[in-house]
Amino acid sequence: MADHTNPDAVKAQPKAGRQLRIAGIFILVCGLSAAGWVYWKGASAGDLMDDVATPQTSKVQARAIEVNVGKMGLLVDEWSEDLQDPANQAAVIAAVSILAAAGCLYFARLQARGAEMDRTTDDQGRL
Repeated sequence: MADHTNPDAVKAQPKAGRQLRIAGIFILVCGLSAAGWVYWKGASAGDLMDDVATPQTSKVQARAIEVNVGKMGLLVDEWSEDLQDPANQAAVIAAVSILAAAGCLYFARLQARGAEMDRTTDDQGRL
């Protein structure tokens, strides 16, 4: 592991690794802020379940969708209905931002490990 208390060790880290780390933190903060904003704005919009013509409440409409486009069409229709809920939208935004930030931080760590291994190989090769 790299010594983060030593300023020379921090400068020796690859520039791309630092950029990935900064990008990961930026993505996480922006994604969670956006998720919070979407949830907050959607919570005051009112109840979206006032529409009585949804497949959840109308078996006739659900059966018509299933006959015309199949089970997959019914599933996609149910998902689109579920995604109209601000809580679900916020959860999707938060999950995607967490995964993207975790990917950036993971690759930054891999890059730091690779640079550390290169330095140790260079030090051992000079002996």
